[in-house]
Amino acid sequence: MSASGGTRAIVAALAANLAIAVAKFVAFVFSGSSSMLAESVHSLADSGNQGLLLLGGKKAKREATPEHPFGYGRERYIYAFLVSIVLFTVGGMFAIYEGYEKIQHPHAIEHWYWPIGVLVFAIIAESFSFRTAIKESNEIRGSLSWSQFIKRAKAPELPVVLLEDFGALIGLVLALAGVGIALATGDGVWDGIGTLCIGILLIVIAIVLAAETKSLLLGEAAGIEDVEKIKAAVVDGDVVTGVIHMRTLHLGPEELLVAAKIAVASDDTAAEVANAINAAEARIRAAVPIARVIYLEPDIYNAEAAAKGANPAKTPGGDGH
Repeated sequence: MSASGGTRAIVAALAANLAIAVAKFVAFVFSGSSSMLAESVHSLADSGNQGLLLLGGKKAKREATPEHPFGYGRERYIYAFLVSIVLFTVGGMFAIYEGYEKIQHPHAIEHWYWPIGVLVFAIIAESFSFRTAIKESNEIRGSLSWSQFIKRAKAPELPVVLLEDFGALIGLVLALAGVGIALATGDGVWDGIGTLCIGILLIVIAIVLAAETKSLLLGEAAGIEDVEKIKAAVVDGDVVTGVIHMRTLHLGPEELLVAAKIAVASDDTAAEVANAINAAEARIRAAVPIARVIYLEPDIYNAEAAAKGANPAKTPGGDGH
């Protein structure tokens, strides 16, 4: 993901959510609708989440230090995980509590035009934000389905904004349904039911976000295409004859660590091997620009010894040579 693309989607979502949060809260004050209160808190939480994503992106740009020699790229994963926590607690749990209270103590919605008007405005504003996130995502997701994109994306910002905006739109529809049925029947319980549904939706989205960002925090390997490009770039067919085994690890969304044991001939000189390694590193960086930390260890491949040890073909990134 390009950093600029992710930032545009975040800023668009932030602007929309701040405007919507204010409008929803005003509608709550005039109408007393619990759905509007839950939605205003939801939009406020989303605004805070976009602020967290921007802060994480800024912190991730810090230079590496002796204490953190691989830099701060994972700050973006940490702040994305915090987003899931905020969405779960501030958004989901509050909405469930508010919905339960409204069901237990229902009251009629006053000044119906406030919640209806604000919800329609919010749906339009969220649609523009969602459209921006979709446009930025389409530039990098290629042939992947949306579920595959969210699962495989190494940069967390666009998946987070996509899920937040999608959840916001569904939540607005639920709020509109709850308010509409409550107005039609004169029974405020429906407003509480709509609020409860919003809370459940937000918790489900928060759990999905937490699961995906947890995987990134633990450390994910490069994608299959990048692994194949790296393996092809390492071998020159002259000095480097194969990849014995290889490991890749994302130090951040746009920084990849590559560690590989490469096969060389027994009669190669140290100078030849050193020059071959330098050339292989240059080819790797040309093939996969985010491969910025590369460690290549030369070894004389012995098929008999390999057969007694771990099977390279079962090693991530290994090609069985």
